[in-house]
Amino acid sequence: MKERIAFVDYIRVIACLLVMIVHASEQFYNMGPVSQVVNEDNRLWVSVYDGFFGRISVPLFMIVSAFLLVPMKAGMTMSQFYHRRFLRILPPFVCFLVLYALLPATWGAFTWNEAIEQLKMVPFNFPLWGGHLWFMYPLISLYLIIPVVSPWLEKASAKDELTFLGIFAFSTLIPWLHRFVSPELWGECFWNQYSALWYCSGYLGYLVLAHYIRVHLKWGQRKKLTVGAISFVIGGLFTAWSFWWKAVPDVQMETPMMEWSWEFCTPNVLLATFGAFLLFTCIHKAPRWINSLAKLTFGMYLMHIFFLIFIAEWLIGGDVAHPLLPVWLAIPAIGLLTFLCCAVTTKIISLIPGSKYIIG
Repeated sequence: MKERIAFVDYIRVIACLLVMIVHASEQFYNMGPVSQVVNEDNRLWVSVYDGFFGRISVPLFMIVSAFLLVPMKAGMTMSQFYHRRFLRILPPFVCFLVLYALLPATWGAFTWNEAIEQLKMVPFNFPLWGGHLWFMYPLISLYLIIPVVSPWLEKASAKDELTFLGIFAFSTLIPWLHRFVSPELWGECFWNQYSALWYCSGYLGYLVLAHYIRVHLKWGQRKKLTVGAISFVIGGLFTAWSFWWKAVPDVQMETPMMEWSWEFCTPNVLLATFGAFLLFTCIHKAPRWINSLAKLTFGMYLMHIFFLIFIAEWLIGGDVAHPLLPVWLAIPAIGLLTFLCCAVTTKIISLIPGSKYIIG
């Protein structure tokens, strides 16, 4: 039996919960391309739960994947790596793409004609109810690039990796520059989207960061705790403030501007994620229930919107300004109830033969 890494299991469980907290928070401001918060309570608590805590969830999943898979095992070929990884994630992914395209039509969320049109688009992108499945596409991209960068990482010195990480860190300024300086940078224009930093930006940076921490970072536990806590708090506070600053109650604005520093490859999110990961690496033991939950998190992530939408409707009661619970309690309650429903459902499905093709 493969030995489990305690802090990795903790990251999987906590990051999965944080994803649900993020989507619970969105019920209190996100209306699509244009968003609005209705009062100061919603402004504050969305900033705290979604900004301070929730933004690290996706980068943590990316780092964990890279931490476990890079460099590839000696002698493993590209085709062997692709076969092993994609056989694990693609069948469940495709299964839920189809479910999110069709299942909401059974309770009237959209018509069957609309469902069929969404089903036709499954080979090309996620359906309307499956917006959270966007994460699978950059994850697939990371899996595709791992056999390419793995040989370099095996031979690269700490200095070489730090040089790349420095370029990556600089590239995280791009979302800010796009919004406040120019929508086109360093060669971008309507006929070219591949800027000067294209190949050194994005989630590849988290992949290299994971390898650097695993192989080259030799800090003691006290230093990891200190630097990790400071980095997480500073990054998280900035992320929370960035939303609070823009989300003035009763003012509608484009959602990307309200979330101007919430992209996962921004300096503040990078800093908070680095800090959180260092803190997690100080965990050396995990109880059995964490190990068990960690095995279920992929399936829980895939299905959670089916539960969250209805739990949110119930606890909000149709009025985000006056939910059935105070907003400071409503957001974590929606997230936790969704988490529990998904854990139970995924566990039941896991008992069915062939369940790995449904929940991973």
